[in-house]
Parts: sequence; structure tokens; C-alpha cells
Amino acid sequence: MADGLAVKVHHGETVGTELTRRLAVAARPELRAILLPPNELIPAGDRWVSLWPAGEPVPRDPEAAPWAEAGRLLAALHQVDPSGLGALPQAGTPERVARAMRRLVRSDSPHAATVLRAWTGLPVSAAPRLVHGDWHLGQLVRYEGRWLLIDLDDLGLGDPSWDLGRVAGYWAAGVLPEDSWPRLLDAYLAAGGLCGRHWYEVDAAARAHVAHSAARSLLRGTELDEVDLALIEACHRMKEIR
Repeated sequence: MADGLAVKVHHGETVGTELTRRLAVAARPELRAILLPPNELIPAGDRWVSLWPAGEPVPRDPEAAPWAEAGRLLAALHQVDPSGLGALPQAGTPERVARAMRRLVRSDSPHAATVLRAWTGLPVSAAPRLVHGDWHLGQLVRYEGRWLLIDLDDLGLGDPSWDLGRVAGYWAAGVLPEDSWPRLLDAYLAAGGLCGRHWYEVDAAARAHVAHSAARSLLRGTELDEVDLALIEACHRMKEIR
């Protein structure tokens, strides 16, 4: 971060044409109160680099997180009609999860089979709504007095449950405050959100996010912390009740 700008170097597998389309959406008038658009996108060797206005991040303490504001933003995003936004890629969540699981197959971790079993066979919906594609609290900043969504590498068409699933899954696994999911969901539904009134609407996405996060913990190859172990234990429970 420098001179009021946040600099992001995008991962090496980023497709420039898709990223350009995704970032262009953030500058459209109907998205200005939801997404923070970048200032610039430039090629840098074999990578893409984007420059963003620097915003205030979410507090580290999840008890102080703006759960309700996040719910309202996600509801607003999911209600945007994507038909007028031009050609959009599919949201990146399902492929990102599947990619991690393909790597986990080659892992020698004693927990790998449990995590893979928790994930295998989960349905993947392709509902044609505009979704963030990689939403968590780190994708929220306060800029010029209001909260906005950032980090749009996976923005695209998909199922809104994928945006809700990480919080739902972490909450069910016991690694988030008890009121986190209810606060997010209540605000989301009150603002016209499209899913989540019944748990079955987010269940598959919640399970997939828990399995994905557990897989990433194992793939790091470092000592597992309390959150990692809680997610792996949740995979054990998921495996037993499927």
C-alpha cells in the first residue's frame, strides 16, 4: 500500500480478458454502492497488477465485524440483473474448491481421506445470478464512509449460496461467534436476499467451504491450529451424517 493506493498482484493463472470484464462491472453505475472499482489494471510480465483506492479493513475481532452491513451488500449484489452487464464468466468458487481437492488427492495427510469424503458428491448449482465468488470478511472495506466489496477476481455468474456458505459453514463448525451467521442472514433477507431462509438452501455450499478450508489447511503442510482442527472435525461429522 502506498500513496493512498492498495496494490494487488493477481495470481499467475489469472486470465486477463476475464479479469478485465469482472473489474469493468465494478465501475457501472448500478454497482457503485456495492463494489469498489479499481483505479487501474496493468500487465506486469506474466502477471496482472491492479491499483485500488485504499480503504479501512474490517476489524480483526469477529465480534466487532460489520455482519449486518455485509449481509445488506451481498443482498444488493445478488439482486442486480446480470443480463445488462455483458458477457460475464462463471463465478470462480466451484472450480477453486475442486482444484484444491484435486491437489488433496495427492496428499499424504492422515486427514485427507476424511476431508475428501466430506466434499465428494456435493451438488454444484449454476444459478445465473451475479455473485462475488470469494466472499469473506477480508473482502470488505470502508471507503469514504461506507462499506464496499473488494477483490473481484472471482466475480461472475453463480449461485448466491456460495457467497453465504463460508460464514454459514464456519458458524456451524463453531469457529465464528454465535451471532455472526444470524446477524448476516437476518440483514441479508431483510434487504431482499435470494436464499438462506431455510438451511437446506445453503447446506451444500457451507459443507463445501468447510471442506475446502480444511483442505487448504492440510495442503499448507504446517502445524494445524485450533481453527484448522475444528474444520477437520466438522468434516468428520459431515462424513458421518451424509
